[in-house]
Amino acid sequence: MNSLVRHIGESSRQGVAIQDFRGAMRDLAAGVSIVTVGRGDEISGMTVTSVSSLSVEPATLIVSINRQTSSWPLLQKHGVFGINVLGAGHREIAERFSGKDGLSGAARFAGADWIHLTSGVPLLAGALAAFDCEVDHIVERHSHAIVIGRVLDLRVSSGSPALVYWQRQYLALNQDAPQDEKDLPTAKALWQV
Repeated sequence: MNSLVRHIGESSRQGVAIQDFRGAMRDLAAGVSIVTVGRGDEISGMTVTSVSSLSVEPATLIVSINRQTSSWPLLQKHGVFGINVLGAGHREIAERFSGKDGLSGAARFAGADWIHLTSGVPLLAGALAAFDCEVDHIVERHSHAIVIGRVLDLRVSSGSPALVYWQRQYLALNQDAPQDEKDLPTAKALWQV
């Protein structure tokens, strides 16, 4: 196994062009979440598509976070964070937390209802799922950190299609949309948010 690991490591040093990698990653549809950090007036957050479960016992999640964001120092300082899984009706919130409009910090939280559970980190009241987490472990690599969080508490809402990001656009993942391959163009139109 060590020879395989060395072989993979050696070939990865050559790398691929950044634009080619970004283009290929656009084909990976992913759920959209907001990571929230901090407490009180010292809060920030960001839109991510990199959330995944790690284990059920104990309940843990993984998220990849760019270490250049305004959220990174607050995550390190407080050691807690929220994962807010967005529904189709949360497109505006996803856009706001992506930083495209120049808003940062607490200004990103305006216009939505937020709750606080065990850790005190803000969680979106209407999120499909809101996970209140404490940092269990951080692995720093290149520009990002892989943050493993132990789930302290959670809230779940239902009845809304999930918000996904694919090909540089937000779409609603609706289980009631047509599933037959011949209906895909129609389904895409129904899913557009």
